[in-house]
Amino acid sequence: MTDTGSSLSDSSALEKLASARERILKQLSQVIVGQDQVIEELLISLFSRGHCLLEGVPGLAKTLMISTLARTLSLSFSRIQFTPDLMPADITGTDVIEENKTTGAREFRFLEGPLFANVVLADEINRTPPKTQAALLEAMQERQVTAGRIRHKLDDPFFVLATQNPIEQEGTYPLPEAQQDRFMFKVYVNYPNFNEEFEIARRTTGTIDTQIEPVLSAAEILHLQRIVREVPISDHVIRFALALVRQTRSGEPGAPEFVRDQVHWGAGPRAVQNLILGGKSRALLNGRTHVTTEDIQALAKPVLRHRIVINFAAESEGLTNDAVIDRLVRETPTKEDELTRDARFQKIFAS
Repeated sequence: MTDTGSSLSDSSALEKLASARERILKQLSQVIVGQDQVIEELLISLFSRGHCLLEGVPGLAKTLMISTLARTLSLSFSRIQFTPDLMPADITGTDVIEENKTTGAREFRFLEGPLFANVVLADEINRTPPKTQAALLEAMQERQVTAGRIRHKLDDPFFVLATQNPIEQEGTYPLPEAQQDRFMFKVYVNYPNFNEEFEIARRTTGTIDTQIEPVLSAAEILHLQRIVREVPISDHVIRFALALVRQTRSGEPGAPEFVRDQVHWGAGPRAVQNLILGGKSRALLNGRTHVTTEDIQALAKPVLRHRIVINFAAESEGLTNDAVIDRLVRETPTKEDELTRDARFQKIFAS
């Protein structure tokens, strides 16, 4: 796959993305057992030019999954193990004094840190102080790092995959909502089922040697990211995505009663953008050149679960963000006439 001149209007573009997906999955399946939904959401995020936050207990192959994905994409990979003593310069890089052997003069030279890679694994991101998290935030949002007064651009594609442990919270620094919002998805990595764990045990305790072959180059990934943005989306599907997101804001007109009772803070406009971009990517990966409400529904949890804050009353009743999102998805009509004629949603669209 070397031709990068096609667009969505070219019928081969859809075939290229479908072929790329199949080849990536084939390579990953040699190392990773199960976790199909996690892998799909990672690929959607990659082709949408987004970042992912993965949450799961230790030992679920989060790090292995990410490093293997980087190998299948023929991209430079860097792993940063976040610790309480990690400083911003440790990840961004720093200026060092270097002597010019020809002139004898001393001059500053920027020594790049581990953020200068295409795929960056930020392992246990919640174990590092806020100022180091803020340095990563600039890289994620601006795709650059600042050392002194000089800004250094990062290479494209740039993809941050951060992991955090939901247990062992002592000595951690929970991610601020503003930084969580920069992640396109928050993905839950769950335990494997019996058959998957059986296969994991068989593979990892034997002598099986796997060879991962690169599938896509950096230029090809950038090309596919551009194709994703060309996917058409109807006004109805955009309206449906807006309806889901705006219902999470308890103080807005048209918010359902249970949201007013259970949600302290709702999702912002970035959630809508990510739902739409993710929907476009998911459509292409599933062989379609248009986005449906089903695409938006499928991505509601990974897009919204880290962007809404439930209140103490909801937490005391054992409710979760996912439970709130599930109910919103169930109670939001997918048909255009039902959505636009509903009095409550008319308030949302008029506000």
